[in-house]
Amino acid sequence: MSIQFADLASRVAEDGQLTAEELLSLRQLGWGDGKIYRDEAEAIFAINRLLRQPTEEWVDFFVEAIGEFVLNGTEPRGMCDDDEARWLIGALDHDGKLDSMAELELLVSVIEKAQNVPEFFKRYVLRQIEQAVMTGNGPTRCGGELSASHISASECRLLRRVIFASGGYGPAAVSRHDAELLFRLKDATMQDENSPLWDDLFVDGVANYLKGFQLQNAQLDHARVKELEAFVADNQARVGRFIGAMAREVPQARNHFGKVFGRNDKGQSYTEAAAAGNLVDDFEQEWLEKMIDADGEVDDLERALLARIIDEG
Repeated sequence: MSIQFADLASRVAEDGQLTAEELLSLRQLGWGDGKIYRDEAEAIFAINRLLRQPTEEWVDFFVEAIGEFVLNGTEPRGMCDDDEARWLIGALDHDGKLDSMAELELLVSVIEKAQNVPEFFKRYVLRQIEQAVMTGNGPTRCGGELSASHISASECRLLRRVIFASGGYGPAAVSRHDAELLFRLKDATMQDENSPLWDDLFVDGVANYLKGFQLQNAQLDHARVKELEAFVADNQARVGRFIGAMAREVPQARNHFGKVFGRNDKGQSYTEAAAAGNLVDDFEQEWLEKMIDADGEVDDLERALLARIIDEG
């Protein structure tokens, strides 16, 4: 961290205010070499805790800068390893709770943009989202509000971004974990005046879990991505010769690639697997019945969910 960056961070700490000019200076100093370092990230966190009235511009900078450090601070880029995830959780949980919507927005942004994040981080993000929906208050970056009495439009947008995130339990797919979260929120807020966005989110999310198609190996962990990147970097010429040889033997290549890439370990093509995923199997049906029976009645949202499943066959 440069001396100028440290001095600027100290000045903000003294009065709890950040001018537009100071924010511009932070951007220029922080990205002077195109990279955010850990001491700079920690200084940015310290500023965020001290700001009395964070502006929308500050929240954008905070999310962008910390996200850059977490996702691109080490190789492979676009991923969050265990150490980075623990550092981020520690920085957020320094007083046992999230202090601002800026921090909640940061969590959502990281899991949304990451290729993958550690399992414990995914659980932490979902837990924080659920707590914020149930008990949160304060302005969001987009101008809405969190509410402890109902599910707001802002909360619906946050939830949708998380459960369909590329770094979530399944890229752009809803997991059982996510679906059960949606059911808990529904049961807790059935008597409240929720946002109109909530009905669609609940039905879309649970239906996606029941009828969606997920590849078991759709996400690679941090260590595996590093291995693959190292292989490509060290063997580019050999890989090129291999691809070239396969291209010269088109019929055979099609057969080989069909065997390797066209079918999964159950002997299904991905098209067949996708079609099978669109069916609600016995296990999923048993799960759904259990979730619906939990409160002893079939409510309007559950009826809408059942209608969606029937309509889509």
